[in-house]
This record gives sequence, structure tokens and C-alpha cells, in this order.
Amino acid sequence: MPFATAKRLTNNGAKKMMVAAIKKAEEIGIPITVAIVDAGGHMMLLERMDGGRFHTVHSSTTKAVSASSNRRLTTTEGAQGQDLDTLHAIGLSLAAGADRWTAMEGGFPIFWEGECVGGIGVSGGDWQQDQDIAKASVNAVGAKTEA
Repeated sequence: MPFATAKRLTNNGAKKMMVAAIKKAEEIGIPITVAIVDAGGHMMLLERMDGGRFHTVHSSTTKAVSASSNRRLTTTEGAQGQDLDTLHAIGLSLAAGADRWTAMEGGFPIFWEGECVGGIGVSGGDWQQDQDIAKASVNAVGAKTEA
């Protein structure tokens, strides 16, 4: 069959996720940046809260793209789940493209009915806060962070 039916994240779904992420960040008391991309890594929504540092725009975007592309959370593990030392993590980032892969936590894929429909990246807190906010955002629309 030359064609397949694909699921996709809607703009409305991305907006619900964004609202949930900002709400969680406000509860924690930190200014963050949130990036939400589609399955191809194309930006759907980006928001930097008042007080959010400008470098978090790039890091949250890279986290979202990396999570969507790899279909797993962003972490210091390689494609096969192997631990990466700092040199290998930097090398992988350079090989894949600094805007395409990161070892920084805070990025999650968005799965709907077993299909990866996008990714979310959060930056501005410590790694655990970024992860907690991203996961809460995915959960807010009834999606999952793994297949």
C-alpha cells in the first residue's frame, strides 16, 4: 500500500498542553520556555514566560525536536539506551546537529494510540522540574510519553 493514515497533534491539543505546562511552572514558581513540535520536528507552539532566560528558547526547542525524532525522552543515553560519557554525548549532538539532538533532560515524545505525534521540550528549571512539567503537559491531553 503506497499510503498510510497518520495521526497528528492538533493546534488545539498543543494549546491545551501549553496551558498545562505554564500552570505547572507557576505552581513550582519558575519561569520556563516550552516548545511543542509535530512529528516532523516542526514548531507548533513556543512560549517563554516572563522572566524566562532567552537561551531557554533554543534548549527547549532542541529538546522537543530530539524527543520527537528519537521517540523517547531526552537523556544522556544513546539511541540503543546505552550510557554515553560526555565526549560521546557531545559527539552525537555534533553529528546529528546541535539543533536536532540533546542529552539534556526535559524533552518528551507525545504518543497517541501508539504513534508518535510530536514532542515537547521544557527549559528553565532543574532537570527534574523540566521533566515533571513536560510530563504533566503530555498527561493533560491524555497522551503518553512512550509507545
